[in-house]
Amino acid sequence: GTMSMQKFLFTSESVNEGHPDKLCDQVSDAVLDACLAQDPLSKVACESASKTGMVMAFGEITTAAKVDYEAVVREAVAKIGFDDEKKGLDY
Repeated sequence: GTMSMQKFLFTSESVNEGHPDKLCDQVSDAVLDACLAQDPLSKVACESASKTGMVMAFGEITTAAKVDYEAVVREAVAKIGFDDEKKGLDY
């Protein structure tokens, strides 16, 4: 038998610390973690979007947990270091 050489293309995306993609990933992860901490059977499909001065979390969440989503988002933003309007966002 003859082995054929197959070609493939590998791509990846990388963004720097503080990039909106990283902010949004961490916000969505924080919402998931908050739900799972109270209700391990939570079903969470949380997305996040951000712009200067705003973070929006949205999606579908089925959980018995009682989560203060605004507080969770603000804490995630604060942990990242967005604590001054000069940085584009103040938790």
